[in-house]
Amino acid sequence: MADIGALFFVFVAALLSGGGESKYIKYNTTSRIVPGKINVHLVPHTHDDVGWLKTIDQYYVGSNNSIQGACVQNVLDSIVPALLADKNRKFIYVEQAFFQRWWDEQSEVVQNIVKKLVNSGQLELINGGMCMHDEAATHYIDMIDQTTLGHRFIKREFNVTPRIGWQIDPFGHSAVQAYLLGAEVGFDSLFFARIDYQDRDKRKNEKTLEVVWRGSKSLGSSSQIFAGAFPKNYEPPSDFYYEVNGDSDSPIVQDNLNLFDYNVPQRVNEFVSAALSQANITRTNHVMWTMGTDFQYQYAQSWFRQMDKFIHYVNQDGRVNALYSTPSIYTDAKYATNDAWPIKNDDYFPYADLINAYWTGYFTSRPALKGYVRWTSGYYLAARQLEFFRGRSKQGPTTDSLADALAIAQHHDAVSGTSKQHVADDYAKRLAIGYTEAEGVVAKSLACITDSASKTGCKSSSTKFQQCPLLNISYCPPSEVDLSNGKNLVIVVYNPLGWRRTDVVKIPVINKNVVVRNSKGKEVESQLIPLLNASVSLRNFHAKAYLGKSPSVTPSYWLAFSATVPPLGFSTYIVSGAKQPASSSEREIVYFSGRSHNYTVEVGSGNLKLVYSGKDGKLTKYINSRSSVKELVEQSFSYYSGDDGSVDLQASGAYIFRPNHTYPIKSKGKVPLTIFRGPVLDEVHQRINSWIYQITRVYKGKEHAEFEFTIGPIPIDDGIGKEIVTKITSSLDNNKKFYTDSNGRDFIERIRNYRKDWKLEVNQPVAGNYYPINLGIYMKDKDTELSVLVDRAVGGSSIVDGQLELMLHRRLIQDDGRGVAEALNETVCVSNQCKGLTIQGKYYLKIDPIGEGAKWRRSFGQELYSPFLLAFTEQDGQSWKSSHVSTFYGMDPSYALPDNVAILTLQELESGEVLLRLAHLYEVGEDNNLSVMASVELKKVFANKKINKINETSLSANQGRSEMEKKRLVWKVEGESEEPNAIRGGPVDPTNLVVELAPMEIRTFTINFYSS
Repeated sequence: MADIGALFFVFVAALLSGGGESKYIKYNTTSRIVPGKINVHLVPHTHDDVGWLKTIDQYYVGSNNSIQGACVQNVLDSIVPALLADKNRKFIYVEQAFFQRWWDEQSEVVQNIVKKLVNSGQLELINGGMCMHDEAATHYIDMIDQTTLGHRFIKREFNVTPRIGWQIDPFGHSAVQAYLLGAEVGFDSLFFARIDYQDRDKRKNEKTLEVVWRGSKSLGSSSQIFAGAFPKNYEPPSDFYYEVNGDSDSPIVQDNLNLFDYNVPQRVNEFVSAALSQANITRTNHVMWTMGTDFQYQYAQSWFRQMDKFIHYVNQDGRVNALYSTPSIYTDAKYATNDAWPIKNDDYFPYADLINAYWTGYFTSRPALKGYVRWTSGYYLAARQLEFFRGRSKQGPTTDSLADALAIAQHHDAVSGTSKQHVADDYAKRLAIGYTEAEGVVAKSLACITDSASKTGCKSSSTKFQQCPLLNISYCPPSEVDLSNGKNLVIVVYNPLGWRRTDVVKIPVINKNVVVRNSKGKEVESQLIPLLNASVSLRNFHAKAYLGKSPSVTPSYWLAFSATVPPLGFSTYIVSGAKQPASSSEREIVYFSGRSHNYTVEVGSGNLKLVYSGKDGKLTKYINSRSSVKELVEQSFSYYSGDDGSVDLQASGAYIFRPNHTYPIKSKGKVPLTIFRGPVLDEVHQRINSWIYQITRVYKGKEHAEFEFTIGPIPIDDGIGKEIVTKITSSLDNNKKFYTDSNGRDFIERIRNYRKDWKLEVNQPVAGNYYPINLGIYMKDKDTELSVLVDRAVGGSSIVDGQLELMLHRRLIQDDGRGVAEALNETVCVSNQCKGLTIQGKYYLKIDPIGEGAKWRRSFGQELYSPFLLAFTEQDGQSWKSSHVSTFYGMDPSYALPDNVAILTLQELESGEVLLRLAHLYEVGEDNNLSVMASVELKKVFANKKINKINETSLSANQGRSEMEKKRLVWKVEGESEEPNAIRGGPVDPTNLVVELAPMEIRTFTINFYSS
């Protein structure tokens, strides 16, 4: 491929030198838009999943073809000469994870050719993220990060900014995608394929497949976007597929009169008929044909040869006009008509493609992977901050590997849980590798900062920090050391949030004679909680699965203490041996046999009290003495039996939730409650059955309840797949209404058995009312609101008034027929012994007076996403405080961010610039005190540096914000009355350096500092 242009010229010359008998036809593909005619925009594209049936690397190089014959390398190799063959041809490409792999392998000659194709508009890079991310199970911070990674590469290499959102395969579409990952990144339009079949039918009849989508009630028309749902899917009309050796038998255009089967008139008629059919359901005289599908154009000429012919002969026919196009050209054509478009609010969830096929199972599928993605995402946010404080190292380690792994994991077959098992394993492996490198960044950064009190400083830091990625299963070797010999355990607790924070730290220990002190030497109240057999067995099995060997020691206790940490800073705590035991938990075992009906058990030593029935051990009441909330509440487990597809071939599977019946899960016999009480927290342990264990915690200084569940292995020896839910039942009268978050950001009102945009025909009353949850779900009546927050993406609903439910785990025995060809039956294998996957996770419950719940949902929700980061080292002899920095302030020590603002990104880029993102956490009208304009003083955020230059950018940091706003297309909408202007923060004064943020506003900046 040394000189494609020269080789291609020789090739064409040979074709043309056939003498007078040549049958060569020069096809006229120079068509442009023709006013007054139906213009058929042919958009050549390939949809390349960043992992699905094969891993990302297998898809790229084309290996493992017994599963699927797909090779992205061939696609990109094939596109370049095909485009060079005719300057009128066009092609769009989406997935940057593949494109960047290919780009790095190309010679400078080929790279220059591709740059010319991009600059001429023949090759358009659209969407522009590393993957086409999911829109249900993704958190908005991850969506922003993976999009930024791709957009900045495209800007750096090609000096272009993608204009189009192209989310053609995700299984339903979120409001956050429309306004945040659409309008706020500078897109002019957004196109997608998968909307509910009932919604699609109505929109086709009313010509409302294309709309102006206002996804944010806070930002309104200032963040609206033109959005189009395709008439059927993201493929061409039937009989217009042309992949070589593909499955389709679409007739080619046979235009050689000397050969049999000449069919030009027939094929032209079929083209015109399909165009008119689509024009009848589409506004204006422009229709788009998506000419391609999954992993197409491995031999691009097979497609372009037929499209050349269609454009040539259809335009000769003259009834319609066909042209090579892109979504950008199509969008500009739509805009030029100056039509008014219907308005769309809220989102496109849930999605069903058939009567009993709601794609709501994947909201929970592969909960372990979903939890791992969320945990590493929060870690990545903190690691980038610490990398910034130390200074990015050119020699490494860096956080880049984790950035790439997290970006790929946002793909709509990754975090969604809808890939084959070996592909899911590959995603997890990449996250583990990325985490390991980022762990090195954190350790070096903390060592650098803590050692800055000494003369050695960063370059020769002797402090070695360890971390505990398996702390969730009570495995933490740094804390499981014998402190009776005079050693001290040093714990550095880093807070990635912008406000001061107090939270409980829990670590496993082997000694009970321990004491916790802060950096000033003052003893900190602590509590020992026995590590019970259920936790020990879970720890031993999964530690061996992860490490390949069994742990050498077994801790006896959890040590819990309360840590207070400054914003963007750390505090240090020392755990030492002591002559007396730490405060032990008071243990109480409550048996139920013979108890009177009125006997109750109360837990919680602070404002919050939970009351349990002494008769059956169930939670019965939630009491908050501060807010005067007293609410009857019950928590229980149930399972839905998954349909096996024996009636109509539609089973419950990785994508589809199709329940047959619901069954309550009850304890066999009278299983006692085990209660631990202490000065820091109370715990209630419940063995629900042989495969469900639950710990409920009430912290002394908190007003919410924490539920930790361990579920699995789910038994399937009865031949029935099971989908496990927890239900919170109360006396609230929510009248069918409940609220779920959109990608962890805005909350959207849901109404059971109802859709705002069409009259819903209810055929699946449970699955059809499930919605994705990334942050939380709540319901309210005139007096009270009940909120539940989650630690990972799950599905949930309110199927009965007064009740919320979350699906926590699923194990199924049939495939649901959507392409994976595997049952969702996850197992864990140790020493060649495999058993069903066990899940451990948490959710959180709080009940508030009406109007007071948002503050907890927003502030504690941010703490869930960004937990404390713990690092451990040992100290011998001299005092830690005298030789190390024990309290670190990343900002001015007297400053904290407002309660309604979070730092989403603080990252030093390769260029030396710093990327800063600030987010307002509240919607308009969500809280009386916090849904207001907020201000951030950058001089105090960066108290140790001096800002030289600050530039506000688009959300994905690939263009100036003002430049983006100047280019924004302003669409007319139907029936528009005067809408109040959305409030936005004003320009940043270069002298005062104060950033204003309006409700739901996210502002992104690149900053240059003066050299220190």
